[in-house]
This record gives sequence, structure tokens and C-alpha cells, in this order.
Amino acid sequence: MDHLNEKTIKTTEIYKGKIIDLQLEEVELPDGRTSIREVIKHPGAVAVLPIKEDGKLVLVRQYRKALQKSIIEIPAGKLEENEEPKLAAMRELEEETGYKTNSLTFIGSFYTSPGFADELIHLYVTRDLEIGQSQADEDEFIDVLEIDLQEAEKLIKEQKIHDAKTMYAIQYARLYEKKG
Repeated sequence: MDHLNEKTIKTTEIYKGKIIDLQLEEVELPDGRTSIREVIKHPGAVAVLPIKEDGKLVLVRQYRKALQKSIIEIPAGKLEENEEPKLAAMRELEEETGYKTNSLTFIGSFYTSPGFADELIHLYVTRDLEIGQSQADEDEFIDVLEIDLQEAEKLIKEQKIHDAKTMYAIQYARLYEKKG
């Protein structure tokens, strides 16, 4: 057993929502004392780095209420119950950008905020794009952008691309392009 583990004594559900659930967990610490942890439960998510034949990245701009501003990101979305991540990534790509793919390469998975949430994002890349039809959710309003890698890196420096999943994906593209 890991000597750093915290044993859950009691879990209290505070909120059950469409995207997240919030619970309080009373835990026993490794030294025997107790503490309270606020934990956000999330079903997981997917994200896709779409790269067109000409090397342009397909990104989206959308308003994020939690930030009170629009940000530029790679297409992404939450997993539906029992949904296969690869299929979810294909679905999100088409819904948000109008592009379809049958060929995704898995890059990796990462936790977004492990200090308080269990959200795990599965990240993919595709270079096999065909025009489909955008079908954004009825409460999503999205601009599709096509920019080259250098412009994406400039937007990161200017903090116009400011989220971890997109920065991670662009770094992957940068490394891949150097080997390519």
C-alpha cells in the first residue's frame, strides 16, 4: 500500500450536475488525523488536434463562461456514458468544426486539475480530414479557425491560446513537425 494514501471515511454528495458532481470526502491522512477534501467528479473528456494537408491546425473559438471570455482551443468535449474515447473524439471533431476523420492517432491522456478533480482528457491527432457538416450543440456558438503552427505558437505567447490541452497539443505538433 502506498504510504501517502488517504483512506475515505465518508462521502457526502453536495451537487449532481449535467457535467460535474461535487462531493465532500472525509479522509484519514497517513498520520492518522482526518481532513475534508472537496472533489469534483467528471466523466472524462476527449480532445483532437486536427491538422490539414497544408499543415494548418483547425481550432475553435468559443465563449467560456467560467473565464468570462472567448478562448481559442482544439476541438474537445465530454465523454457520454460508456462512450469509447476514440468515437467521442470523432463526434466532437465533426460537431465543433464540420470536419470528419476515420483516422485518429492517440497522443496520450492527462488529468486537468488533479488537486480537486478526476477529469481525464484523452488527446488525439488526425491528419486525415474531410469536410462534413458542423453540428454544434444547441447551446454552443463556435468560430472555426485554420492557422499554421507558427501562428498558434504566437497566440500562445500572446496568451490568446491559454488552455493546457491546446498548448499540450501544439507542443506535440511542434515536436512532430521537427521529426517529420
